Amino acid sequence: MPSKTTPSVSSSNHPALGTLIDEGTLELVEVLGVGGYGVVYRAEDTFTSSPKSYAVKCLMHSNLHSSRQRQLHIREITLHQIASAHPNVVSLHRVVEDHKYTYIIMDYAPDHDLFSQILNNCRYLGRDHLIKHVFLQLLDAVEYCHSLGIYHRDLKPENVLCFDDGLRIAITDFGLATTDKVSTEFRTGSVYHMSPECQGGDFALSGTYSPMANDIWSLGIILLNLATGRNPWKSATASDPTFQAYLRDPQGFLTHGSSHFAGDQQRLSTNARY
Repeated sequence: MPSKTTPSVSSSNHPALGTLIDEGTLELVEVLGVGGYGVVYRAEDTFTSSPKSYAVKCLMHSNLHSSRQRQLHIREITLHQIASAHPNVVSLHRVVEDHKYTYIIMDYAPDHDLFSQILNNCRYLGRDHLIKHVFLQLLDAVEYCHSLGIYHRDLKPENVLCFDDGLRIAITDFGLATTDKVSTEFRTGSVYHMSPECQGGDFALSGTYSPMANDIWSLGIILLNLATGRNPWKSATASDPTFQAYLRDPQGFLTHGSSHFAGDQQRLSTNARY
C-alpha cells in the first residue's frame, strides 16, 4: 500500500504556520488536511505550560462570493454544533473569524482517522471484536444525527476520527450535511461510499434520493473497509463490473468476501483519499 503523504498548503491562499488566532490564544502549527473546503490545521493553546491541541478548519472569506456559499458554511457550522452533543461526534468548541477567514475549532484526534488506521496500521483487520466495538459507536452517532433530522452525506473513513489508539471514534466534517429528507443534489460525497441512487441515472428514476438511505449505504461500505481493508467497488453504478457481480449475487459476493473484490485497485489508497 502507498504511504501517507504529508499535506501542504500555499501560504498565499491560507494562513501560514505560526499564525495566531482567537485573540492570540491558538497557534497554527501543522497542516492536517487540504481540500476544496479549505484547510485543516493542528493548533496549540499558547497560554498553558502543557499545550493542548485542537483541529482548526479554515474557510476563506474570499470563497464566499455568493450568498448560497455563505449559507452552506453557516449550515455546516450549525448542524455540526447541534450534532456534537453526542460523544461520537467530534466536539465543535467555537467559531472565530477575522477579516479573511472563518476558523472552526474542534477536537484534535492524535490517532488520526479511520482511513489512516486501516491503511497504515491495519488496526482492525482480522479483529472482529474491535470492528464491532468501533462500528457500534459509528452507528450510534449516525442514528443520533438522523434522530435530529441531520443527514451527513459524506460518511467515509477519512471523516471518522480516532482516539485512544483507535478504540474510540467520532464523526466529523458536516460540510455536505443536510436536513432535507429528499434531495436532488446528486453525487455528494465520496464516490466509493456513495449509494447507487445518489449517483443518479438508472438507480434514481424518480429524480430524487434519500440522504438518510445514502448514509446507511455508506455505513455498510465503511464496515467492509474495516473488515477487508478494501473498497468493494469503485462506484455503485451499472457500469462497474464488480458492482455488477454484487447485483447478480449479493449474498454470494459478500459470503466469499474480498476474493470478489477486484484486485489491488480496490485497496484503500492515498490516491483516492479526497
